[in-house]
Amino acid sequence: MSDFALTLSDVSGHDLGPLSFALVPGEIAGLVGPAGAGKTKLLRVVAGFLRPLTGAIRVWGLPVTHPAARRLVGYARDTAAFPPSLTVREVLMYYARLHYSMRRVRPPLGLMREALEIAGLAPSADLRVEALGQADLHRLNLAQAALGGRRVLLLDEMLSGLDAFARRDLRGRIAALAATGVAVLITSRDPAVLERLAARVLVLRDGRIVRAGPLATLLGERVLEVILDAPPPAPPPGFRLTAAGIETPLAGRTVEAALALCRTHRRPVRASRVRVKSLEEIVLETHDVH
Repeated sequence: MSDFALTLSDVSGHDLGPLSFALVPGEIAGLVGPAGAGKTKLLRVVAGFLRPLTGAIRVWGLPVTHPAARRLVGYARDTAAFPPSLTVREVLMYYARLHYSMRRVRPPLGLMREALEIAGLAPSADLRVEALGQADLHRLNLAQAALGGRRVLLLDEMLSGLDAFARRDLRGRIAALAATGVAVLITSRDPAVLERLAARVLVLRDGRIVRAGPLATLLGERVLEVILDAPPPAPPPGFRLTAAGIETPLAGRTVEAALALCRTHRRPVRASRVRVKSLEEIVLETHDVH
């Protein structure tokens, strides 16, 4: 058995790549980037809906095309599409029977009830899909993806379009799945919604990963903001202009050294503060640089 739940090695095709990364069991990785960056396409390649032109994808050490590997991967598309006249229970029973027909391990009724519990949908089990609110539709999408003990979950925009309370509930349910050893790759156009969920972030642009790292490391980047009496014609080396003055990353230098550089270039400082970059800011900077 592989130490990795999911590995991509030099995967390319469909305007993607080459892409290489790996997820360990229990890891939640966020895939962020603007619309058109290739996030959904990448999930579809990993899920097996699109075949890469080059490279290899393995699930728990098996080629993703292997039937045993395919049964370990759950996929939730960005827009849930279920027959509107069916109830939540009927939708999940359909997926449970489909899963049972492939594996014949656990009876469909038990699989369906477990999926209801995972997603917190028991109170809504007899509601028709057409009567569900946005939060319950997202929960149903998660339930069908996780049904049957999937060990790798691919969640496309799972947290988008929800209020803060529904988003917190869904984050907790995804984290609970990860705590059982499930590896999760979740996409978002809005990096901020992943700050309290993902342990690692992959920034995608034009089908390529342009930045990646542990979230704690990325959010540990500090910036010195300097408010000036008047906007300068040009910032000191290493600084950039802002609406209130200038700012600079503090990587590799101290606050005192940065302020001394302002004085050297005769930039009178009215006030200054150190702040930590948000994930949104990091992603936007990556977009601007590339």
